[in-house]
Order: sequence, then structure tokens, then C-alpha cells
Amino acid sequence: MNLRDSQRAAIAMLALVCTLLLWPCLSAAGSFGVTPIRLDFDRNTKTGVLKISNDADEPLQVQIKAFTWTQDAEGKDHYEESADIIFFPKIMTLAKQEHKLLRAGIQLPALQTEKTYRLFIEEMPGVSTGAARGTQVAVRIRFGVPLFVKPLTAAPQGTIAELSLHAGTLTILVHNTGNEHFIINTIRLQSGDLFRTELQGWYVLAGASRTYQAPIPPEVCRQLSALDVTIHTDKLDLQRQTAVAPSMCQP
Repeated sequence: MNLRDSQRAAIAMLALVCTLLLWPCLSAAGSFGVTPIRLDFDRNTKTGVLKISNDADEPLQVQIKAFTWTQDAEGKDHYEESADIIFFPKIMTLAKQEHKLLRAGIQLPALQTEKTYRLFIEEMPGVSTGAARGTQVAVRIRFGVPLFVKPLTAAPQGTIAELSLHAGTLTILVHNTGNEHFIINTIRLQSGDLFRTELQGWYVLAGASRTYQAPIPPEVCRQLSALDVTIHTDKLDLQRQTAVAPSMCQP
């Protein structure tokens, strides 16, 4: 073994030793539960209560912040800290296996279009009451509770704005044309008995769009003449069909 190989072996051994020393010190962050998992406000309901439970055997401290929740043209979520939501407390300390209540309310009246927010509840770093553990690496838990301020008159609407097959991949653009959000439960793709699959969806806020893509195996795609898409949401169903040609199936 030459000098360079010896150096590489020494470095590898050092890395292994460091990993073994660090492994016992990796620590899971505390765990907590939140119920309910969303709040809905309207002209008659302006306040709500969340129960936060410390499911761990150690004390837990969380901080709470409110954010406006929007989505861009690609359906990506964006958050900006907001003062529209009133909540108390802003910091909560829970003993092991304890639960406390978080009260929240909305300052703005209901409008023509739904307003959407998230109340983020995030674990704060704390000091364990148990024996010293040395250096720990932990991932803190952060949970965002959706808050919806419903419009004066709800008008859920949506459309499959784009449905195209290129290089064996089906692209589906779902656009929310209504004044309140909907949740896509499933997107079903089907062509008779030749092909069937389902995709899972997510929130699509009022005025926002979300794109989904689904690859179709070439040997199956070349047998299809048409493809039906059915989208089931919590408020409405959307349907559309597209023709399929063998040229669309080539990767």
C-alpha cells in the first residue's frame, strides 16, 4: 500500500469512527398532535380552538405564527407572515403527555373570494430534563394548520385547462376558476380495459392552478386511441378526454 492509499484508508476509518460516535447522539425531536387539523371561518364563525397535545415523555415548547397562504401559477405554496389572524398564546409550554388549547380568530370580514392562511405550530429547541446526552442532532417538527375564511357566497368551479400527451407523459393542468379552494382527492386516468391508474392530489386555492404529470408505459401507450381523465375533488368533479396517437408515446 502506497502513502496515498494509506492516507485514504486513514480518512475512511476516521469517518467511520466519527459516525459510530455520533450515532447514539442522534435524537428524534419531540412529537405533538393537533386537533382539528383545519379551521373554517365565515360571517357567523369568527373564532376557533385547536388542541395541542404533547405526545412525548419530555416537556415540549412550541411557537405559533400566522401566515397568508397563496399559490403561484405552478401551484407552489407561498407564505407571508400576517397579522390578520389573532391567536393566543404565541408560545406554549407543555409538560409530558399534557395538552393545551390554542384560540384563534379572524379580524377581516368575509369577502367575495375566500381568504386562506396557515397557522404554523413549530417545536422550539429545549433542554431535556433527563440525564445529559451530549451533543444531539434533532429535526424539529413544524405543522401548518389551514385556516379558511369562506366567501360570502360560495361558488366552487374548476376546469382541466390543459390535457396533453407528449413523449409518453400526460400533463394535466387543473385550474380553480371558483371563489374558494377545493381538494383534489384523486385523478383517475383510464382508457377502457387497456389502462387505468390514479394520482393523488392536493389543495388548489381560488384562482390558482396545479400541474400533474403521469408517465404511460410505451407498450401500453401505443395501444391507446383516447384517454379519459376524471378528477374527484371534495366539492366537484371534472372530466376531459384527449386523443392518443402513437407519435405521442415515443420517449
